[in-house]
Amino acid sequence: MIEANDLTKRYGGTTAVRDLSFTVRPGRVTGFLGPNGAGKTTTLRLLLGLNAPTAGTATIDGHPFAGHPRGLRRVGALLDAQDVHGGRTARAHLKALAVSNGIDRRRVAEVLAEVGLAPAAGRRIGGFSLGMKQRLGIAAALLGDPPVLVFDEPLNGLDPEGVQWLRALLRRLAAEGRTVFVSSHQMSEMELCAEELIVIGRGELIAAESLAEFAARGTSQGVRVRADDHERLASALRAAGATVVTGEQEPGNGPLTVTGLEPGRIGELALREGIALSELTPLEASLEQAFMELTATSVDYLAGEPR
Repeated sequence: MIEANDLTKRYGGTTAVRDLSFTVRPGRVTGFLGPNGAGKTTTLRLLLGLNAPTAGTATIDGHPFAGHPRGLRRVGALLDAQDVHGGRTARAHLKALAVSNGIDRRRVAEVLAEVGLAPAAGRRIGGFSLGMKQRLGIAAALLGDPPVLVFDEPLNGLDPEGVQWLRALLRRLAAEGRTVFVSSHQMSEMELCAEELIVIGRGELIAAESLAEFAARGTSQGVRVRADDHERLASALRAAGATVVTGEQEPGNGPLTVTGLEPGRIGELALREGIALSELTPLEASLEQAFMELTATSVDYLAGEPR
């Protein structure tokens, strides 16, 4: 289990993390989300003992991680896939980690095979693509068969097959009872593999709850409607107090996106007007929409409108 209690980190006059408290429990994948500059990587570095907090505590299974002499047997982590010695082979890199952490060298071949790098075991890392370096970083995290795993943007550089593989791996690790903490900007992937979320903005906690609870906090997308007479239905819905947006991709042909009325009420109005409906679909708020809404005031780097 990972715990942060009133965790604070200042760099001069800049506070990167402020009074941050959360718990990451075993047996599930927990996503770690936040805008650029929110303090996610700083938080992970504090958890792993790579930086000392200004105030508060960060513990793994009740103890600071820096106190574990053979860390890879306790926590496996991937923070920066590029931070490797390019002149070493993949096999040599993992063997050095195994020796320094008291891990059986036979694990090297096992994890290389598990991440799909067995054919590249003798190649120098400097010639690896980003996706291959990501797989090597994941292999290093798995090397000690640890109960706690921490990944920072593990999807970067992975091809579609790699993304599917990693998604299944994260689920399997959590199903084995491990603590799995994943920082990512890939909202669609978090929706597919995470069960819990920790969301921060400008170093402060925004949410610590299930993915379903967080997504439900976003504004509803309304109801998608298709009918045999869109114009007349839109007029009737607006008269009843609804907001109606017509589909720009299919002018005059729908679909309509309706907010302010429940699906049942929309169906009643259509029936009263004698308008046949071919679709009446409630649109639930997505994780991405909820994230954009709830972190809107925490974005430091906001792009302008495209021209």
